Amino acid sequence: MTETKRLYYEDVYKKEFTAKVLECREAKKGFHIILDESAFYPEGGGQPSDAGYLNDVKVKEVHEKDGELLHYTDKPLEAGTEVQGRIDWARRFDLMQQHSGEHMVSGLIHEAYGYDNVGFHMGSDTITVDLNGPLDETQLAEIEQKTNEKIWEDTEVKILYPTAEELEKIDYRSKKELTGQVRIVEFPGVDICACCAPHVDRTGEIGNIKLVDMVSYKGGERITMLSGSRALTDHQQKEESVKKISALLCAKDTEVAEAVEKLKEEQLDLKNQVSALKQKLLAYQAKEIDVTPELVKVFDSELSGNEPRELMNILLERGAKICAI
Repeated sequence: MTETKRLYYEDVYKKEFTAKVLECREAKKGFHIILDESAFYPEGGGQPSDAGYLNDVKVKEVHEKDGELLHYTDKPLEAGTEVQGRIDWARRFDLMQQHSGEHMVSGLIHEAYGYDNVGFHMGSDTITVDLNGPLDETQLAEIEQKTNEKIWEDTEVKILYPTAEELEKIDYRSKKELTGQVRIVEFPGVDICACCAPHVDRTGEIGNIKLVDMVSYKGGERITMLSGSRALTDHQQKEESVKKISALLCAKDTEVAEAVEKLKEEQLDLKNQVSALKQKLLAYQAKEIDVTPELVKVFDSELSGNEPRELMNILLERGAKICAI
């Protein structure tokens, strides 16, 4: 097994570094590069891996297997070569914002209601948190507000490596039994959790969080949330939609909901009027059809929905024996 020094634990804000290629292994889809040291975080702790470059060779993913840090590339790098590593920082910082925001939300929910985070998935657009207990919309709104207030306090995030004795005295969250050295991430007054992933240094860097959806899931709740730049992008997209709807309805941005409700009522009224007029039209149409033949046949491509059946019933009432519409 080839050991790699993990630079991301020394400084999560290290964007570039110099390293030596220890091994280059050919794989099914490209190559696995092992370095003497690396700032690339591998997938783990619910957080996707970093991406970036080693010189001009793209690092697509990074995984830890059997203690080795494998950088997945589509081109080889010769062993012994010195390379410049460059992290895709926009991606890394976004993931740090999302993950740190999730810690704070999960911690405050656990504190308020005693529920545990039993599932966590970080996607490219949103992240989901699975809780083992129910919440209502009012409670969700309260958690969102409190989380943002704690974020804006801009508290320092602490990383701890306690001894086994010290760990026994810490009340921390963890989804699985842990062995060996445990890394504790503490958001003071909010959450203490065992986690191996990079996080922001201060809560203020999260910016804000938005809990955008909640659905019942396995007896608890699945919350969809956004943090930082994703929350801002979501706000901007929704604001743009509201402005477009506002212009179409000739209503102020703040009055869009009322305008849509009014439009819905008008549409329902018009739908009822159209339905009544169609009934009258069918009655007039039926009067023009001869019902004396043994088989009354009507071909009308403009009839839709229940109209063929309704016309047939009118013709049968008028004396038609067999009717086909």
